[in-house]
Amino acid sequence: MNYQQFISPDTQFYQLAEPFPLESGEVLSDVQVAYRTWGKLSSMRDNAVLVCHALTGSADVDRWWEPLLGASRSLDVDRDFIICSNILGSCYGTTGATSINSNTGKPYGAAFPSITIRDMVRLQAILLQALNVRSLKLVIGGSLGGMQVLEWAVLYPELVNAIAIIAAPGRHSAWCIGISEAQRQAIYADPHWQNGDYTEQPAQGLAAARMMAMSFYRSWASFDDRFGRQTDQTNFEIVNYLRYHGEKFIDRFDANTYITLTHAMDRHDVGRGENYDEILKRIHQPALIVSISSDVLYPPVEQEELASLIPDATLVMLQSPHGHDAFLMDMTELNDLIAQFRDLLDRTQLQSSNSQHCLI
Repeated sequence: MNYQQFISPDTQFYQLAEPFPLESGEVLSDVQVAYRTWGKLSSMRDNAVLVCHALTGSADVDRWWEPLLGASRSLDVDRDFIICSNILGSCYGTTGATSINSNTGKPYGAAFPSITIRDMVRLQAILLQALNVRSLKLVIGGSLGGMQVLEWAVLYPELVNAIAIIAAPGRHSAWCIGISEAQRQAIYADPHWQNGDYTEQPAQGLAAARMMAMSFYRSWASFDDRFGRQTDQTNFEIVNYLRYHGEKFIDRFDANTYITLTHAMDRHDVGRGENYDEILKRIHQPALIVSISSDVLYPPVEQEELASLIPDATLVMLQSPHGHDAFLMDMTELNDLIAQFRDLLDRTQLQSSNSQHCLI
């Protein structure tokens, strides 16, 4: 499969000059990062906003978050320098399982090493340094993107001024790990999967994995309202819907990539190696935490936990019947919540500046 066809012609690429060490102890050579930008970096190099994408997303914020991107929107191209990079391990331009392993001359496939969310964030930090970014006004993302946001706040507190975490947890739950494993087993059970790799794209297994995921991305109310028990004389409409999305997915995504990234999500624990509560209490940036009322994948209790531990956190509820995918569906409402948060940050900064001016 040629995944280049899914990469925007506006995508830029950064090639690392040095090998990239992973948390696992392995080292990747010839690492490439695919990224896109909107707006212009200020002379002070301090107006950057980093957008972190979700599991099967890409650097193309204008495709999957278009209502948030533009003049006078929450991602304001007139005042912000907006950056989004394709994450490490993905198949849309950044080094991952579909990339050529320079040691073998063949794609990594199942031999691509184990990675973590922290590895993804550390690679993003190298890109930002190359782009001459001095600080980040905001780091924002939903789902897997929200996990990256948390790691940014912990790993680079001196660079990040504010964070927005949308429909994401501080650590992956047993519930989510179980769902991920069921999806991986569907891929492994595909007839084309052999000895930990595959001779052809395991279409049946990857499609089944996507169908499972789509079921957890929505909610009972969303599916019942849209499909009920409607049929087309052959299948229930919900069956047609899931099959359609499964078949569509195998045309644009790679099975080994899916396995790599779901394992990385399962390893997500912002307090890994240290006290979880204490790590979250150390996050000093103003934090917007958006929970989705009907999310069954990352339910509100997980965002409530984050808000209770992060000192300067604001918890808001996105009321939606659409489940986890509401952050990609109810985007007008989400844009308003983020814009309100950014307005509050601006007012707070202005008040602080005025107070300092009075003291001089």
